[in-house]
Amino acid sequence: MRRASRVIAFVLLGIIVYVGVTMLQVWLSAGRDERRTADAIVVLGAAQYDGDPSPALRARLDHAVTLFEEDLAPVVWVTGGRQPGDRFSEASASSRYLIRHGVPDTAVQLETNGVNTYESLAAAARYLRDRGQHNVLLVSDPWHALRIAATAREVGLRPRVSPAGGAQVSENGLRRLTRETGAVALGRLIGFRRLTSVVDRYSAQSE
Repeated sequence: MRRASRVIAFVLLGIIVYVGVTMLQVWLSAGRDERRTADAIVVLGAAQYDGDPSPALRARLDHAVTLFEEDLAPVVWVTGGRQPGDRFSEASASSRYLIRHGVPDTAVQLETNGVNTYESLAAAARYLRDRGQHNVLLVSDPWHALRIAATAREVGLRPRVSPAGGAQVSENGLRRLTRETGAVALGRLIGFRRLTSVVDRYSAQSE
């Protein structure tokens, strides 16, 4: 019994340390801007309302415009499909916004099939690899930074992340930090593709 208790205590300590280190990495990544030249800027999708980007998506797109104007990449990929009942995809809403804000339409590429982070990055990666491109500058919100970088590496890209906006340590920020810590910790163990399947299955059962 004493040996079993020691083993259990050791395992629990290992889990606590692993989760704690992951949380620290999520927090540090949220405050790090890795902007540098790349083959493409890739903007992760977020909600849109009948063709108008949500505030979260606008923040990402405004940041992508800044990166494009700094000549950090010749093309901006926007991602995200349509949710049930939507007339527009996240990518199409994003592309129109970018063009209205000065990005040439020839410099905007759309990925409209992905309905989650993994699918969007995997689809964009296929297009980019066909063009011999692997270096990407990812744009999303700060708390998302570590997970999208890990996911991008899993699908064969070489990512850098330039988050849009600052990571606010508010009640919502703490929830995001906790959620992303759990997602990254689990994704590293089972793979981010499988993590997406688990999350989607749980969401479907919760509806």
